[in-house]
Amino acid sequence: MAAPGGARRQPLLLLLLAGLVYGASAVFFEVKDGNGTTCIMANFSADFLTNYNTQSGSKNSTFKLPPNAEALNSSSCGKENASNPSLIIAFGNGHTLTLNFTRNSTRYSVQMMRFVYNLSDTQIFPNASSQGPKTAESVPDITADINKKYRCVSSNQIHMNNVTVTFIDATIQAYLSNDNFSKEETHCIQDEPSPTMSPTSAHPSSSPPHPSPTSAHPSSSPPHPSPPHPTPPHPSPTPPHPSPSPVPESPSVHKYNVSGTNGTCLLANMGLQLNVTYKKKDDKTVTRVFNINPNNTKVSGSCTTQQVTLELQSETSTFLAFQFGKNASSSRFFLKEIQLNMTLPDAKVPTFQASNSSLRALQATVGNSYKCNAEEHIWVTEAFSVNIFKVWVQAFQVEGDKFGSVEECQLDENNMLIPIAVGGALAGLVLIVLIAYLIGRKRSHAGYQTI
Repeated sequence: MAAPGGARRQPLLLLLLAGLVYGASAVFFEVKDGNGTTCIMANFSADFLTNYNTQSGSKNSTFKLPPNAEALNSSSCGKENASNPSLIIAFGNGHTLTLNFTRNSTRYSVQMMRFVYNLSDTQIFPNASSQGPKTAESVPDITADINKKYRCVSSNQIHMNNVTVTFIDATIQAYLSNDNFSKEETHCIQDEPSPTMSPTSAHPSSSPPHPSPTSAHPSSSPPHPSPPHPTPPHPSPTPPHPSPSPVPESPSVHKYNVSGTNGTCLLANMGLQLNVTYKKKDDKTVTRVFNINPNNTKVSGSCTTQQVTLELQSETSTFLAFQFGKNASSSRFFLKEIQLNMTLPDAKVPTFQASNSSLRALQATVGNSYKCNAEEHIWVTEAFSVNIFKVWVQAFQVEGDKFGSVEECQLDENNMLIPIAVGGALAGLVLIVLIAYLIGRKRSHAGYQTI
């Protein structure tokens, strides 16, 4: 049962300053059981980026977790405050964000995050082609030691199909031993310093310098120092309406691999497609789609114990890099960063650069592989996103240059339900027809008597 009064905002100076830095105040939530004992506490701000369909094409909607968001009474401490507690947050016109927790003997984590958004909310989703609630789910990398709070000052992006939720300045704790946050804390991987990477390229090639982690469109002015905790780029509230370019055919699926001194550290089968929005020389904003042609691409990369990098350099001066990281505590690998550096001859600024180092995509247990036959769409910045086709990837522990056990994406699992439902319906229909036939046949025989 949620704490009476729902969400409460802590009027602390520190949180106020954090709100000024990030443009949104953290919201406090608390879940209590029937005896008034607290089992979940959370304090964070969150940004939402949702792609939805309209009659004129797809659009992006960005909005924040409002200060009046509240924990619903349907939130639960689970059985005896020990198993499967959940925090259900409601806000706006029918939107909910749910965090379901689980634990073992030493650690607890969010085993599932679910975001339900209501396309009937015309203020957030104007001109949506469909109405009603939509659901997106993901397994986020939110985990901490028992009796410690999860702390993540940096931005933490959770990708869920066409939705990206960004937690900012988050403090979360489940399975509390008292009615307050623990003094001890477990830091998220985003707050940890990046390890120094020593390149051991499998296929050496000359590639241009990597774009700055916070670069977008470079200018002639010197770069400004990054703030201590930068927020990821989001589309502006009134973005320009770019002219779409003809969408090319689906890209070719190619097998990439990266090896280091200890053998193969990355296997990846995938087709790659880039979506780039930029201003032309006549100030007209356009969106162009580029396929990565593996036949005209040089492959290189590097392996360390904490990072695996795949670098692609095309003949058209396009440099694309994927960096994978892993969380030692949860034993999961994930795509953490994408970098792009390319030349656009018709652009007002010909050199296009974009990167994001706080991604959480293509996740699987170390030693297993991640596979998704459905198309994955990953937003990197407001001007750049990547479509990944038929991806099958494994980072770090690759045994015998072969993929390990498969962990399928949520999209594929949902798609499997459709043929199962159709097959079940057809089987039921055949059974009904057969029963009707047998009953009709029995009645027709009953109308005759033996002479």
